[in-house]
Amino acid sequence: MRTGPNQDDVRRHNLGSLLRYVHVHGATSRAELTTRLGLNRSTIGALTADLIGAGLVSEAAPRETGRAGRPSLVVRPESGRVYAYALSIEVDRLRAARVGLGGRILEQYEAERPPGMSAGEAIRPLARFVATMRSGVPDGARCVGSGVAVAGMVRRADGMVRLAPTIGWVEEPVGADLTSELGQYGRLSVGNHSDVCALAEHARGAAVGSDNVIYLYGDVGVGAGIVAGGRRITGHGGYGGEVGHMVVNPYGRPCSCGSRGCWETEIGEHALLRLAGRADRSGRDEVLAVVDAAMRGDSQAQHALRQVGDWIGFGVGNLINIFNPEVVIFGGTLRDVYLGAAAQIRSRLNAIGLPACREQVRLRTPELGTDAALIGAAELAFDHLLDDPLVS
Repeated sequence: MRTGPNQDDVRRHNLGSLLRYVHVHGATSRAELTTRLGLNRSTIGALTADLIGAGLVSEAAPRETGRAGRPSLVVRPESGRVYAYALSIEVDRLRAARVGLGGRILEQYEAERPPGMSAGEAIRPLARFVATMRSGVPDGARCVGSGVAVAGMVRRADGMVRLAPTIGWVEEPVGADLTSELGQYGRLSVGNHSDVCALAEHARGAAVGSDNVIYLYGDVGVGAGIVAGGRRITGHGGYGGEVGHMVVNPYGRPCSCGSRGCWETEIGEHALLRLAGRADRSGRDEVLAVVDAAMRGDSQAQHALRQVGDWIGFGVGNLINIFNPEVVIFGGTLRDVYLGAAAQIRSRLNAIGLPACREQVRLRTPELGTDAALIGAAELAFDHLLDDPLVS
């Protein structure tokens, strides 16, 4: 027979719940914590004291209350003293940040990732960024680990990048190599770029308060982070969300994954630029130029946006039928395309989506912008701390 949780288990759970709430919501009064967590005042006081003793939170009287009587103390995450390193390996950029408990980016660096850069070559500048940030960390500050977002299929167990066609990597041991480089900075977790963006937007951005979310990220390729019932859907090995490789047009163009007619061949950056007569160009600035040209009346740019918008609506309509989300967020260059083709996307979505699935769905752009990947990567690292705050 399974026994129920003992007192230590309950205390550990309550500590994690309190710290997670403050981490996500920021400075919170004891009175609000009592209400939100369903615990009595003395328990909240004892848990807070434990977290203060561990250097994870601080507590002080509010600056102004406007009410008579003794004010409820406010609990704040120790953002400056407790932090994680966040790294993002993207199609054209390498980025690194130090992110404090509470999700505040304390400092960040980035560099271009030129075409053809190998995994080993990409790891070296990221390690240098971390070393630079480490040199300026205040005395007594605590690193809880590192998180990495990669634009590719990542094996959850060990951070192996199985396939990243848009950056040209196959079976690259990114997790092991970065652990070797950054081992002294705590446990390292690796996740898919779209997946960690979804995590960040769900916790702090456009999807706050929604438990069923699809975050679509597009540049050269297209991926998705999916939240269902408040939990990320990552699949058996961590490869879930590869919506860019849904085959939507069996007689379409070859895809970098080796298949043909994948969704990203119809809605990715290359598709838009090809339709706009700019196949020799690439990058977000060029996508923005097409959207701008369409807004100014360029007929070929307008045609390109309509075509891509139609295919976006086609795919999103099917995803809505499958997952029944409350919110669909368009990130990366898909944000710009969505803003330029919203009517076309909604029209096709309405034709494809079942009324019961689509009638409440909201289409949104990210609130965290390009910071979503770094904040989400940091969340991977913080997760271990939030599960058991007093384990060093």
